[in-house]
Amino acid sequence: MREGIRLGLDVGSVRIGVAASDPEGILATPVRTVPRDDGTEIDPLDEDLVQILTLIRELSVLEVVVGWPLGLNGAQGASAHFARSYAQAIAVAAPTVSVRLLDERFTSVDAQRALRDSGVRARDQRGVVDQAAAVLILQSALDSERRSGQTPGRDLRARKPRTPRTKGNDR
Repeated sequence: MREGIRLGLDVGSVRIGVAASDPEGILATPVRTVPRDDGTEIDPLDEDLVQILTLIRELSVLEVVVGWPLGLNGAQGASAHFARSYAQAIAVAAPTVSVRLLDERFTSVDAQRALRDSGVRARDQRGVVDQAAAVLILQSALDSERRSGQTPGRDLRARKPRTPRTKGNDR
């Protein structure tokens, strides 16, 4: 298991849940909920992105794991495209930090259920459900890496292999 603090993000159009791991990469804990400046566009000057980048710098983060809400069939809907765009904005603004997308189907539902089961009323969940989802995303990544020895999710910096040009496909 690689040593270093990881940040987990549950990116939504209204709020971003943030979780962090311990330096050994064993346990994810909630950090905060960051309100989004604007639900549609991502701007490097947005206060929410500035707050995330400040956390990355202050905690000397090794890796950022962004929840990627794919559909049940694995397709990218609007939320998945937005999360990917947000992750790419982080990757551009923090080029020395690994940024990964992790399939997060059902984490918000699981977070709401866990909060409800622990006695948090539905109307009191709004401020913490995003943090709880970020914890689930990050803990899933930590557990997966510990089990397999492989970094989980999709690395945004990984390049796709180029297809060699041969006769017939050189257009």
